[in-house]
Amino acid sequence: MDASSLVLRNARVLDVRTGEYNQTDVVMNEGKIVSIGKGAALPTKVEELDLSGKYLIPGLIDGHVHVTAPVADLGGTESMSPTYVGVVAAKAMNGMLSRGFTTVRDAGGADFGLALAQEQGLISGSRLRYCGTAISQTGGHGDFRAPGINSRTHCCTSVGRVVDGVPAVREAARDELRKGAHHIKIMASGGIASPTDRMDSTQFSATEIAAVVEEAEAANRYVAAHAYTARAVNRCLELGVRSIEHGNLIDQSSVDLFLKHDAYLAMTLSTHWAIGEEGRDYGMSQENWLKIGSIFEDGLEALRLADKAGVNLVYATDLLSGMQRYQGYEFKFRARVQSNLDVLRSATVTAAAMMQEVGHIGELVEGAVADALILDSDPLEDIDVLASFAERRGRVVQGGKLLDEVLYAIPRR
Repeated sequence: MDASSLVLRNARVLDVRTGEYNQTDVVMNEGKIVSIGKGAALPTKVEELDLSGKYLIPGLIDGHVHVTAPVADLGGTESMSPTYVGVVAAKAMNGMLSRGFTTVRDAGGADFGLALAQEQGLISGSRLRYCGTAISQTGGHGDFRAPGINSRTHCCTSVGRVVDGVPAVREAARDELRKGAHHIKIMASGGIASPTDRMDSTQFSATEIAAVVEEAEAANRYVAAHAYTARAVNRCLELGVRSIEHGNLIDQSSVDLFLKHDAYLAMTLSTHWAIGEEGRDYGMSQENWLKIGSIFEDGLEALRLADKAGVNLVYATDLLSGMQRYQGYEFKFRARVQSNLDVLRSATVTAAAMMQEVGHIGELVEGAVADALILDSDPLEDIDVLASFAERRGRVVQGGKLLDEVLYAIPRR
């Protein structure tokens, strides 16, 4: 649809903050929501769509993705052609848009070029918020060298960069900010996909983490930290990290710190489930695959603990390669613990707040970016309408444009 303005008539419009619907009209112009309500003045060159009986909710946000992940072996991307990885990323972003995710936050690998290509309409895909390359210490979760490899070189397709010491982490943070990073990602504990660290380790010294936080705050940005255990999570929160990625092994002391610092938890249940099911099929080594253990079940218990206390919970998936098709499964996993409305909030207003974009994305309000999903049934009653959005061929509005068919192709101007 090429019209500059779009009017959605008689839709049941969801206020995700209150959980209430209001049957009304939504007027979109030049990519923004300009009015909500009956009798609004209409711009010129208007396309109208009658949504009587339909539900209208904000476009979804995934708070942790890796669009540049052709394989589950993240270190494998370092030997791949940048142009190949770019095409893979474009296809991944298109798939995410087809699942209803109009905005995604990349947690390592994506850069300004992909974000700009999407913004300019060269690729059809989710709007991208990126950190560039994640910052890792030697032997940390972003160091994908095998034990016998000493070279520290990495290609532009790498998910992480290896730095040590306060001056080096400051330079790395400043460099990512120079390249337009919306946030800085650090590896603050061991993880599954890295070959030489343990899940229970902490990474970076307190002074190194504090230096990264200082650099991000100076640029009015924030730090996200990969961390699993309470020990790793707690030190990050105490040092000013805004969002914790994963956090499957937190305890009550962690919950207390989340509340004290008004921080965010981007738990990623779906990737731990998917890796357990298919990780080796997509290139994960047997050694790394064995790290999964009970981490999925631990995550459900951590989610229950955090939700009960009122921690800011953000929808996040962290899925790699072909496992990204399970992006909607996170809705079903979280609904085992949370209400449907709270899960939806985690993928809209709470994710937007974490990303410092309140009122800009994640809700249907005047002045916000015109992103919305058109649904046949109420997601507050049936969460599967979101979990299987692509299979049901749901309709997406992104930036005020109705995408009847989300196709991976260079769109006609």
